[in-house]
Amino acid sequence: MFTGLIQGVGALRDSTPRDNGLRLHIDVGSLPFTEVELGESIAVNGACLTVVEFDTSSFAVDVSSETLRLTTLGRMTPGSALNLERAMRPSDRFGGHVVSGHVDGMGEVLQAGATNGEQVWRFAAPRELQRYIAKKGSICVDGVSLTVNEVDDAGFAVMLIPHTIAHTAFATTTVGAAVNLEVDLIARYAERLLQGTTP
Repeated sequence: MFTGLIQGVGALRDSTPRDNGLRLHIDVGSLPFTEVELGESIAVNGACLTVVEFDTSSFAVDVSSETLRLTTLGRMTPGSALNLERAMRPSDRFGGHVVSGHVDGMGEVLQAGATNGEQVWRFAAPRELQRYIAKKGSICVDGVSLTVNEVDDAGFAVMLIPHTIAHTAFATTTVGAAVNLEVDLIARYAERLLQGTTP
């Protein structure tokens, strides 16, 4: 599990085809990287991936065809900035919200940057995810835990503080960019409960 509080910004070193997916080699950048272990989980732009190789400054992960279909990871080019978060420990502070690292789909940046002195960012969301997005609720965008400020027929808006922009890949994100979205896990479970027990 993750919290959506980004621990560092890394960069894609390269990607190589592997079976039906890709192997990504990622430079850790500012991510604290001591005591890393093979098989541990790291969220890469919000997608929970397993470390299959590592050295002191980089790690490799395998990305399945399903993950490539649902995320932006297959579109990344060498040098692309990546939000990184290592899996939380039971003793960690829980500063964001419950993030599984299971990306639900891709959105698009509709507006980025300052408006009347405030950083209001707008994102388009797929229609099938919009019912899970609520004003004042939580959403994960490229691995970042954010609070929804507005919801409309196209998607949603958030307000970013300068610290978030400076310490995430949002510093290099532009209008038109594709982003990974994970909706609030609680909303999904609530919907399932309301549907009853029929499979």
